[in-house]
Order: sequence, then C-alpha cells, then structure tokens
Amino acid sequence: MSSIELTSSQKSILTALINLYGEQEDAVKGEAIAEEVDRNPGTIRNQMQSLKALQLVEGVPGPKGGYKPTSNAYEALDIQRMDEPADVPIFHQGEELTGVNVDGIDLSSVHHPELCRAEIHVQGSVRDFHDGDSVTVGPTPLSKLVIDGTVDGKDDTANVLILRIDDMRAPDEPAEH
Repeated sequence: MSSIELTSSQKSILTALINLYGEQEDAVKGEAIAEEVDRNPGTIRNQMQSLKALQLVEGVPGPKGGYKPTSNAYEALDIQRMDEPADVPIFHQGEELTGVNVDGIDLSSVHHPELCRAEIHVQGSVRDFHDGDSVTVGPTPLSKLVIDGTVDGKDDTANVLILRIDDMRAPDEPAEH
C-alpha cells in the first residue's frame, strides 16, 4: 500500500476522478469532479495542484483537457486496476447499473444470520445509494453467489456499500473452475 497520507477531501476528489475516468476513459473536467463531490470548481482546481505535486494526477491541456489519474492514484487509494475485470453485476432498486462493477465482497458475522452484513467494494460511484435501498449483487463468476440486501451504510470515499443481508444463495451443483 502507498505511504502517501491524503486528507479525506483529497481522497474524495481522487475517488471521484477515478470513477469518472473509468466511465469515460478520457480526461475529466474539474467541473464534473466538483459536481460529483458537491464542491466548488475553484476548490477542485486548488486540490488538483496538490494532487499533481504528489504525482497522483496529470493535467491534460486544451479544450478536451482535464485530469487523469496516474497509476500512483490507484495505489494511493488501494484500488486494483484490471484490464479485463470479471463482470459482477449490481442491481439497485431492481435496475441493473451500467458503468459499475463489484470489485470484492467481504462477509461478516456469518455465524449470526440476523447480524450478517456484507461489504460490497465497487468500481464506480456509490453516491446514488441510500440507507434502506434494495441491492442485489451477482452472480459472481466462479461460485455464482448472489446476495440480496438492504443498504445499511456506505463509504463514498472508498466506494463501499454496507448491506444487511436479506438472502444469499449459490447453486448446489459444483462450481466451474
């Protein structure tokens, strides 16, 4: 993991840049980042200067310019960047989301089903998820695991959803490895 210590504001801005860059795979305008994190574009420009100095962001000049995350940015936020990630769908309120992929699932308290929670690590923004929303994750590539849950919390900075698990299932037949 990276030894760069970022402020929560820098983490939010860098996460928004990585999410937006992942969606459009082109330089991201400061205004788009400002809208994503609900900040003033001038604040974003100032923060981008410090992120450039830390070699986490590169500026792209010109009318189609903006900002791009460097490989150091992914490392600083401990985000794995894959060329061909497996497609693990996520459904929000019954609608499949595009431009969002599940990066990892951490389960806790499986010994107590009534306390069972799942941390869903997402590539893409979790900004539009709210407490009480229904979410379905999966099927995962190998085990075909599907989790139905209710949003119990989220971490916008780390793109993590905390789900209270309502149902979890995987097929009975052996998984294809």
